[in-house]
Amino acid sequence: MAIMMILNQQPYDGTDVTWNALRLARQLHGDGEEVRIFLMNDSVDLARDGVNVPEGNEDMVQMLKDLNAGGVEVRVCGTCQNRCGLYKGQPYYDESLRSTMAACAQWVIDSEKVLTF
Repeated sequence: MAIMMILNQQPYDGTDVTWNALRLARQLHGDGEEVRIFLMNDSVDLARDGVNVPEGNEDMVQMLKDLNAGGVEVRVCGTCQNRCGLYKGQPYYDESLRSTMAACAQWVIDSEKVLTF
């Protein structure tokens, strides 16, 4: 069974919440766990190109891309695309990641553990 991670916070919001969530996902996946990441609210900016990376910070958009390329399932709230984040209305870097609340709910049902950040 999968470990589902629901991210809500804006990247680079002055905390390390989102960065630590991605680090945990990377560690879990590296340890052989099946990881799923669902982005909603302001975290949807992680699925957009053009996010400014503050000096001295790791590129969280690239972290997410690397996780996805390495086999971590990533989905992004379609409704949040136009409602949330600093880049409201901007497209996701891969529109195939666009998803629904119904899909999020199914992941919750199908996952052994659900973590929220």
